[in-house]
Amino acid sequence: MSEPTALTRWERRTQGPLLVLAVLFAVAYAYPIVEPDAPEILLTLCYFTNWSVWGAFALDYLVRLWLTEDRLRFVRGNPLALVAVALPLLQPLRLLKLVSLLLLAGQRARLASQVRVTTYVAGSCTGLLIFGALAVLEVERGKPGASIHTLGDAIWWAFTTMTTVGYGDMAPTTGLGRVLAVGLMLSGIALLGVVTANIAAWFIARFEKDDAEERRQTEAIHLLTEEVRALRAEVAMLSGRAEEKHVG
Repeated sequence: MSEPTALTRWERRTQGPLLVLAVLFAVAYAYPIVEPDAPEILLTLCYFTNWSVWGAFALDYLVRLWLTEDRLRFVRGNPLALVAVALPLLQPLRLLKLVSLLLLAGQRARLASQVRVTTYVAGSCTGLLIFGALAVLEVERGKPGASIHTLGDAIWWAFTTMTTVGYGDMAPTTGLGRVLAVGLMLSGIALLGVVTANIAAWFIARFEKDDAEERRQTEAIHLLTEEVRALRAEVAMLSGRAEEKHVG
């Protein structure tokens, strides 16, 4: 078995801490939206936490880029990570930092061998629902003609949007809110497609397992039948010899 590379060792060591930082970022992002009237010191702390966690993920990307042997191939193979790191530099909005951290955390989670597809997809759906709701609440609340005023309204809107039900009782009115809606629609369709495909694959795997077990049992019965036939033939042969000796 070959020895793990420096890049592999780095990814294994940083995987857990970065996922913890992603959760910390999520809390720091959500708190000012849920509690906009919180003390200024807490809001400032959340602001610096957001940027600090993003910096940790950006540093992780740069270290991985430095440790890899083929840097061009690494960049081509991790386009989402590059975009996620670059987004806040292009337009330092909290919403874009949220997208950045979700992309980077998701990519690092896929590196974990113990994370199954079902768990990852379920987590992605939940995260997209919650943070999509928080993001639209942040940009819509207090705007003229807005119909999304509370976290409950935002979660209901995000759920109906992701599932493409779209009752129409609530809808974003700002330009950024509508961009979020488009993103949730496309992401919802993609994730629901993955969920459907994963469920179908699970059923197929179960059926294949049952078929394999049935074939194994059939083969075992066939072998047992052949052995019984062989024993009968041997018994018949021995009986014939015994009769010949008796006659002789």
